Amino acid sequence: MSNTYGKWLKAAREAAGLTQQQLADKALMTRSHISHIEAGRRVPSEEDARRLDMALGTGNVLTSFRPGADDDVLADYFSPVKHLEQQATAIREFAPSLVPGILQTEAYARAVLGRSFPSLSRAERDRAVVARLERAEILKGPTSPAVWAVLDEAVLRRPVGGPEAMAEQIDHIIALTESERIRTHVIPLGLGYHPLLDGMLTLMWFDDQPPIAYSEGLRMGRLHDSPSVVEAFQADYTLAMSDALPLKESLAALKATSKGYREHG
Repeated sequence: MSNTYGKWLKAAREAAGLTQQQLADKALMTRSHISHIEAGRRVPSEEDARRLDMALGTGNVLTSFRPGADDDVLADYFSPVKHLEQQATAIREFAPSLVPGILQTEAYARAVLGRSFPSLSRAERDRAVVARLERAEILKGPTSPAVWAVLDEAVLRRPVGGPEAMAEQIDHIIALTESERIRTHVIPLGLGYHPLLDGMLTLMWFDDQPPIAYSEGLRMGRLHDSPSVVEAFQADYTLAMSDALPLKESLAALKATSKGYREHG
């Protein structure tokens, strides 16, 4: 994501002789939220930009310049999400076809990242795998963030990397779930259509910022912080959750699928 907005905000703040805390007080925001915007880790909402313009006396300059003003579309679409994952207190994932990045094993990640075209060099692929596995570091904390993963059954049935890699990947999800580090629910293929089937979705909550949503499709992703859009995604997630298998049945489905890969791979 371009950090031009953040640089403009910092320049305007410094020109006004304000610290981040002083601007936060005037704009009725938190200092950390100002810091994230200036560093390019957050896209300001329309309300954020309006408050910043009022606090800095910049008319509607920051409001009109706000990137993705209609729906917070980011050009470099995943980079900000990686930063936000580190700050989140709760994460809700939905995956229609691939295991979410924070849950991927090395073998699974290598299989996913090794299928790009044009293909990555070995060094590029290694760096990409390391970067993906680093995202899973957030799961080493005992409780935070609280992570829920809703997986379409197709995620389990597609043999990414082959039977051995899939068995290892599913066993990893089972271990995280049985240790109560995450909760996992499976949406059975027999359900047919459900509200989240069109693409990947991540919902995140924070201590000092409003919740956000991130949706992803083929070679594109969108970070949403419009309250109405986020609430709509949350409603879709809740509806899909109501159709998913309960935790105990989901674990049974995971174990049966892993066993099938090991026995018939």
